[in-house]
Amino acid sequence: MPETMRGVLLPGNREVELVDVPVPEPGHGQVLVRMRASTICGSDLRAIYREHLGHGPEAYQGVVAGHEPCGEIVAAGPGVRRFGVGDRVILYHIAGCGVCPDCRAGFMISCTSPLRAAYGWQRDGGHAEFLLAEESTCVPLPEPLTFMDGACVACGFGTAYEAVRRADVSGADALLVTGTGPVGMAVGLLGRALGAGPIIGVDTAPERLELASSLGAIDHAVVAGPDAGKAIAELTGGHGCEVAVDCSGSGAGRLTAIAGTRRFGRAVMVGEGNRLDIDVSQALIHPQLTLLGSWVTSLGRMEELVERLVRWDLHPERVVTDRFELDQAEEAYRLADSGRSGKVGLVMG
Repeated sequence: MPETMRGVLLPGNREVELVDVPVPEPGHGQVLVRMRASTICGSDLRAIYREHLGHGPEAYQGVVAGHEPCGEIVAAGPGVRRFGVGDRVILYHIAGCGVCPDCRAGFMISCTSPLRAAYGWQRDGGHAEFLLAEESTCVPLPEPLTFMDGACVACGFGTAYEAVRRADVSGADALLVTGTGPVGMAVGLLGRALGAGPIIGVDTAPERLELASSLGAIDHAVVAGPDAGKAIAELTGGHGCEVAVDCSGSGAGRLTAIAGTRRFGRAVMVGEGNRLDIDVSQALIHPQLTLLGSWVTSLGRMEELVERLVRWDLHPERVVTDRFELDQAEEAYRLADSGRSGKVGLVMG
């Protein structure tokens, strides 16, 4: 095992630093994972790469970046019980306290303990040659799935799956997706696997709509703007969609999602940031909509997703349009920040 490794830091102001850091040794209940794939998430761009948002224990702590890691265990510390050397694993990207109600339910993302630490935010993440992980955050990666598949599951597809399961998407539903970036494409692909259709995508970027269409994530592409609502109505016989999922995080995208939801339908808010200003009576109460907020997913749901991806023969890496080596991280982040690509991933080994 080498003594040092290369890692990526994000100092802000759209800068990327490659540094040499020590290779850690696993302690009690920990494993050392050789990174094989680590993708770039929109939250990395929004809250770390462009500028450091947030404050206190939840802010970026200047650690190795990357919270969508996947690789192979190469060493295990004492007390490790389920996993061992040679196991292929996805990392659930939050290590919680383990004993609060949210952690016990598998939603370590919602842990509010000072012990909570996210890979790539408060503890070293996946943009390095090795990652020190808690065994409790490991999810098995079955052989039919690739390491890049696993990296896409680690946050993006996990987040999308939680949203469509929370909305109970089925073959009875037409599905509207506002924001057809990587998470939006994941929503469309998973919604289709669950039987939904037609699937309508709305975005401001024609390139992303074209990519989502070519990958089979959406059936109909609608350019965002004042005519989007009319187009959605025409595509659904004037009814709207039973389920809408906003992945844009923009006020306009959220309004489009809610307005495009059929009466008695379900709208899910997934995209982070910004505000939502609506006439509650006209937008929610009178059409009797169910409005849901969905944040990442749980450990149990992630394991369920991995099992179903194998059953459906669905490979999340299909949304990855660009792959870079670790020493090309600056180029990778620049491309991801442009908003014109699909998922961008780093490959190691």
